[in-house]
Amino acid sequence: MENTIDKIFDEIKRAEKILIISHVNPDGDTLGSMCALKLFIGNKADTLVQTPASSGVPETYKFLPEINSSKNLDNVQNIYDLVIAMDVASIDRMVESARQIFDNAKMTINIDHHKTNKGYAKLNYIKGDASSAGEVLYNIFKSRNIEITKDMADCLYVSILTDTGGFRYENTKSETLEIAADLIKLGVDNADITKRCYNKKAKNMVLFQASIISKAKFLFNDRVAAALIDENDFEKFNANNEYTEGIAEALRTIKTVEISAVLKENGNTATKVSLRSDNVDVCEIVKKFNGGGHIHAAGCTIKKPLNAAYELLVCEIKRCLNL
Repeated sequence: MENTIDKIFDEIKRAEKILIISHVNPDGDTLGSMCALKLFIGNKADTLVQTPASSGVPETYKFLPEINSSKNLDNVQNIYDLVIAMDVASIDRMVESARQIFDNAKMTINIDHHKTNKGYAKLNYIKGDASSAGEVLYNIFKSRNIEITKDMADCLYVSILTDTGGFRYENTKSETLEIAADLIKLGVDNADITKRCYNKKAKNMVLFQASIISKAKFLFNDRVAAALIDENDFEKFNANNEYTEGIAEALRTIKTVEISAVLKENGNTATKVSLRSDNVDVCEIVKKFNGGGHIHAAGCTIKKPLNAAYELLVCEIKRCLNL
C-alpha cells in the first residue's frame, strides 16, 4: 500500500488537469475529503459534486472551503487527464456523464474506505478499516509529511465527524479520535462544525422529516422500521435528497428497531434504499440488489417502483433475519 501512495502523488504531480469526483447524493465525507484534496493539489484540480445545477451543493456543507467553486453535472467538461474518485464505493455511484469523464481519463484513482469496493480504477487505495474517506486521506497526507492547513483540517474533520455520526458509530476507534484531536490542534472549531452539520436545518427539512417519520411502517414486532418517500412528499415540502439525511438514523434510535430503511422514489422505475442497523449486517441485504457499503450502513438501488421495491426489500430482510 505504501507503493500505491507514492504512485498517487506521482500521478497528481504528472497530471495537467485533474477532476476530483464525489459520489451521487453527496454527504459530508465525500464532500469534505474531496475539498481537502483539492486544497492540497491547488488550481490544476477541479471538483465535481454529482448533482444537477438545480440542486447544487447540499446546503449543510456550503461552508466547506472550496466547495462553492465546484462543478456540477450540468457544467463539467470532459477535459481531464486524471480523475480521482473520493469515497465512491463503486462505479455505479457515478451517473452516466461523470462515468464517461472517468472512463475517458488517461489515469484514474480511487481513494475509499468501503470494504465492498472492488477497485474499479487504474490505481486503487482502499482502507476498509478506516472510519471515513477523510481518515484515509489524513493518513495519506501524514505518511508523506504533507502540511495540513486550517482549511484542509476543517474539511477532513467534517468527513470524519459525519461518517462516524458525530463519533457515535462503531467505526469510531481510538485512532479516529486521535486524528480528530490533531485536527482540532490545527485550528478546527469542533463545536462550530458540529453545529453546522447537525443543529442548523431549514424549517422545511424538519417538517419534511417529521412527516416522513410519522408515516413509517413497522414490521416483525417493530424489529424493522421503513420510511417510504414518494415524489409527492418531496413536492409538498419543496425537498431534495439532502432532506432525507438522518431519517434512517432517527428510526434506528427506537428501542426495538434492529433495521431501519429509507426508500426514495426515483421516477417510476427505480427506488433508492438506505439501510441502518446496530447489530445486523445490512450489507448482506443490499448485495441481493447489487448494493454495498458497511456492515451497519449500506444502500442500493432497486429497479422497481417504490411499493414493489418495498415488497422485495421486506422479503430479503425477512430472509436475513431468519423469520
